[in-house]
Amino acid sequence: MDTFDTIPVLDAGALHSGSEADLDTFADAFGDAYSTTGFGCIVNHGIDPALIDAVFAQSARFHALPLDRKMAVELDHRHRGYIPINTSTDVNSTLADVQRPNQSESFMVMREDGPDSPDVRAGAYLAGPNQWPDLDGFRTDVMAYHDALKDLGHRLMAVAVRALGADPADVLPAFDRPTTWLRLLRYPPAPAMRPDDLYGSAPHTDFGCLTILAQDDAGGLQVRTPAGTWIDVPPRRHAFVVNVGDMLNRWSNGVLKSTPHRVINRSGGERYSCPFFYDPNVATHIAPLPSCLGPDRPAGFEPVHFGSFLKAELEAAYDRHRPETGP
Repeated sequence: MDTFDTIPVLDAGALHSGSEADLDTFADAFGDAYSTTGFGCIVNHGIDPALIDAVFAQSARFHALPLDRKMAVELDHRHRGYIPINTSTDVNSTLADVQRPNQSESFMVMREDGPDSPDVRAGAYLAGPNQWPDLDGFRTDVMAYHDALKDLGHRLMAVAVRALGADPADVLPAFDRPTTWLRLLRYPPAPAMRPDDLYGSAPHTDFGCLTILAQDDAGGLQVRTPAGTWIDVPPRRHAFVVNVGDMLNRWSNGVLKSTPHRVINRSGGERYSCPFFYDPNVATHIAPLPSCLGPDRPAGFEPVHFGSFLKAELEAAYDRHRPETGP
């Protein structure tokens, strides 16, 4: 496919039907969608709509707090906590000359690691506990959503492996202790006279494996087609927008596409979204899978260590992670 003008809708009922034939059919549809657009709208995914509503309600509660209470849990060196507006810039973007910070604020939650976690004991990059604001019920609802999306992410990665005809043993063990991120985002409305280089989220590709996004009805998410045009991803209540990131693109030797996207909030009001990122453990080495190689398809990527790649990305994009800032 040279280009596309819509985002496919995929029915994920096979994830909980118990039928291998249904999984094969879904894997075929997954492979078709993500080898062309790199994006899809996932319905019938099995996540309770009430849980999705609850995490949006908790996000709104957090963002309504006075700034001093949000700054009390400001982003730490383990990338957990409050990310104020104007503190992250997509300087590594090859898709636009990005000079202005993203116009959003957010609260970041990752995998909850206690002191006995193998990654904490090993001193792994980013391993550790979350920070939590003083809000009744916030941690309970947010972690319930995080854990449900972690399970969905694992199921979708297994489908991606099936779609690629890969050996699950070559991929899925990397997700025994996955790197997970849940970001509760608030975008203010874009100014009426918006400069061309001012974005809610500047044009970029995601650096991990799978992104599972819930968005409100404000709109603003756009995907770039191979022809260079930008198309809207229309909101769909309780559905997820799922896209492939750079690491899965590498693992698949370019078969599954990591597609550029951006956010411009032209709604005139606030925009809320809750992206969940499902990535391998930071110790994972990623190279094109054997099933994605052949005489007419040589390896298109050098092996990469995910933790090292991740560290470089965060240090470039976030004020908090720049080496001169320190822990």
